[in-house]
Amino acid sequence: MAELKAATATLDARTTKIRNVPIAVTPEGFWCCPSQAVLQKTAKNQNQQAKTKGGASPPASKASSIQRAPTISSERRTHSTPTRSKINSEEQRCLSGSGENATTNPPKAVNERPQKQHKISVGFGQLEMSDLKVVLYGKDGVAVKMSVHKNILAENSTFFADKLSRQSPVSSIEVTDCEDVEIYVETVGLMYCSDVKQRLIKQTVPRVLRILKVAELLGFRACVISCLDYLEAVPWVGEEEENVVSSVRNLQSENYGVSPVLKRVASDLTTPPNDTFSHIIELVLRSNEDRGRREMKSLVQKLLKENSTTCTSGSSDLCAETIYRSCQNCLESLLTLFQQATDIDFAEQPLNIKEPVFRQIAFEADNLLWLAEILADRNAADEFAVMWASQRDLAGLHSKLPVKSRHLVSCVTARLFVAIGKGEMLPSKDTRRLLLDNWLQPLMDDYNWLQHGCRSFDRKVVEEGIGRTILTLPLEDQQTILLSWLGSFLKVGDSCPNLQKAFEVWWRRTFIRPYAEQQGNRSQSGQS
Repeated sequence: MAELKAATATLDARTTKIRNVPIAVTPEGFWCCPSQAVLQKTAKNQNQQAKTKGGASPPASKASSIQRAPTISSERRTHSTPTRSKINSEEQRCLSGSGENATTNPPKAVNERPQKQHKISVGFGQLEMSDLKVVLYGKDGVAVKMSVHKNILAENSTFFADKLSRQSPVSSIEVTDCEDVEIYVETVGLMYCSDVKQRLIKQTVPRVLRILKVAELLGFRACVISCLDYLEAVPWVGEEEENVVSSVRNLQSENYGVSPVLKRVASDLTTPPNDTFSHIIELVLRSNEDRGRREMKSLVQKLLKENSTTCTSGSSDLCAETIYRSCQNCLESLLTLFQQATDIDFAEQPLNIKEPVFRQIAFEADNLLWLAEILADRNAADEFAVMWASQRDLAGLHSKLPVKSRHLVSCVTARLFVAIGKGEMLPSKDTRRLLLDNWLQPLMDDYNWLQHGCRSFDRKVVEEGIGRTILTLPLEDQQTILLSWLGSFLKVGDSCPNLQKAFEVWWRRTFIRPYAEQQGNRSQSGQS
């Protein structure tokens, strides 16, 4: 590739001079355009020099007469790059003199453009053979004139090919309201490269997306394809994924082959997502490794909770169906284990036979508790409340097992009471009554163990949930359940749930409200 040079020229030799801006050059002569920040800084320095020009000023030092090479845009990676490794002697002389010789006379307003424009000239390839000027008008009064070659631009860009074919001869092309001058110039420079993809290796994802946007605008197919190849291979970090997917999907032409990039976020597999989800749930439920099982339960539950607000009704229903199938399997397994553990012959078995059964009971109960948590988080636990409240046989066998093995079953009951008390589920009156009839007593039997042997058990939250559940029933049912609780509480005290708040509400409803209403009716009748 021909050696690239930074050039100084004039858009209007009669009115203004173009300020030469140093360009970082690679060993192959590929230049790196200064960032927008550098362009603005250059413009600011020009304004300051213009203000101080003509007044008394101290003699400039030798160092101040040399324009520093601009730093690469902050979007570039921190890895070392070969930029600025070699600059020929002619370019060095050009850079040395630019600070002394450049002047900044603002051009006259033309076609309502800003009165003050900061103009920069850039050349590509062999400047003596350039036959086209492309002028970019960007933000903040920055104008960039590019000395280019018609055959290069027409060969690589449908945009320029169309412009050049409309009239002949064409000596200059103007691009007004250029949104990204820096990237526009860099993209034109890529037309002079034999391997565009190689030039993108040291770039960041945000910068390549900017190049992709300009390349598509210019119809620079080779650059678009190289950008897509880069995006397909490079990792995406944080918010980059959404930006990449959005940019790639917005490509106006479908002939660029965007599918390899999008396959990272969309699969062509025929396996329904629900089958994969069911497989994941089953793997977690059957895991025997405590740490991995615990961490994956927490992760899956968190992901499902985050996803619940974005799921469509169809996918949400499929998710609930999968979880309920798992619930049913766990319940059937738990009932079988309870029946086995309470069999007469089982008591005579040696400890090495009984211990695996008890561990499996705790295992299945823990699974049910996790599934109940997921359903409660998704506000889809009503059916589970029906399933659990109907387990009369399981509740009847509960007291025959050692509390150490059965207490997690009571945790499931406690979680349902908490969900009802918080309004996370809305089971029917009959379901709420059946839940209290079948499972409140087993919960009270295990309450002392739960307080001292279950680290995650929150007594106040559970007691509030039980009390609120009771108070949702008709007054007669409230009385029956609370009087039964009172008998237990007076016997065991703290080893039983403290439902005094619920008892107070029931008391007022039973003894105070009727009297107050009766007095109110009498006063109204007396006034009438």
